[in-house]
Amino acid sequence: MMRILVMTAVAPERDAIQRGLGQDSRFEYALAGVGLAAAAVNGALVLAKVDYDLLIIAGIAGGFVGQADVGSLVVASEIIAADLGVELLDGFSSLDELGFGTTRISANAELAQRVTAALQAAGLQAQSAPVLTVATATGTAATAAALAARVPGAAAEAMEGFGIATAAQQRGVPVLEIRAISNAVGPRDRDAWRIGDALKALEAAGSVLAEVL
Repeated sequence: MMRILVMTAVAPERDAIQRGLGQDSRFEYALAGVGLAAAAVNGALVLAKVDYDLLIIAGIAGGFVGQADVGSLVVASEIIAADLGVELLDGFSSLDELGFGTTRISANAELAQRVTAALQAAGLQAQSAPVLTVATATGTAATAAALAARVPGAAAEAMEGFGIATAAQQRGVPVLEIRAISNAVGPRDRDAWRIGDALKALEAAGSVLAEVL
């Protein structure tokens, strides 16, 4: 039987996906905390204690306008630390471009596609696309446009995925990241956020995962 770890930033996200997954004994849960650093540390601590067959990063996220609608689901094809690098007078250079490391972790392609197809078959609005991890949540249209140009096709932005995925990569554990879109990436309009709808989508995703994995 597979042993699967599900990590979310905060308890409401955990509770939502756990409702969907039900009492399936294959799944265990841990909180990553908010932000890349906390997620990397907590991910490493949990993974050091137990050998897992799969790590699922789950939670809500911002969606890039024209790429991911509020209330939809994004399964990461790639997990990218989009603002990890240096700012230049004429733009931005990532760690990859500087030769200091990598800002990209590939998800298990076959699994990501299989999960996406199952979500779609269940009538959920879902796609597989790059998911960005940022240290500072985007709050302006200019930053949103810069990130979208930096990573063409990026569909979602969150703050923990790359940290958790880095810990998993060090342990040789495959990673799947699933994000439910609660708001548009760009100017922060809290009145337009639909966190409740995103959590319901995350719960629905959980019920599909229990059947697919």
